[in-house]
Amino acid sequence: MANHKSALKRIRQAEVRKLHNRYYAKTMRNAIKKLRDLDNKSDASAQLSAVLSLIDKNAKRSIIHKNKAGNLKSKLMKHVNALA
Repeated sequence: MANHKSALKRIRQAEVRKLHNRYYAKTMRNAIKKLRDLDNKSDASAQLSAVLSLIDKNAKRSIIHKNKAGNLKSKLMKHVNALA
């Protein structure tokens, strides 16, 4: 257990940030899943920009690593371009 008042505050802050980050990460993962489930290329390409924006925002906030963001974006663009 924490022995200092500042340590208790850090524990509270960490918990709030963890919940905040978990929300944004889960929102991004759900959007990616929905994009991967689409079969129509026009619908997928319309939704792609919104998903890429979510990925970039999470990378900027350090919720995910910038290299993971790049890998996700690359795979999603490959998926959308491969649709007939």
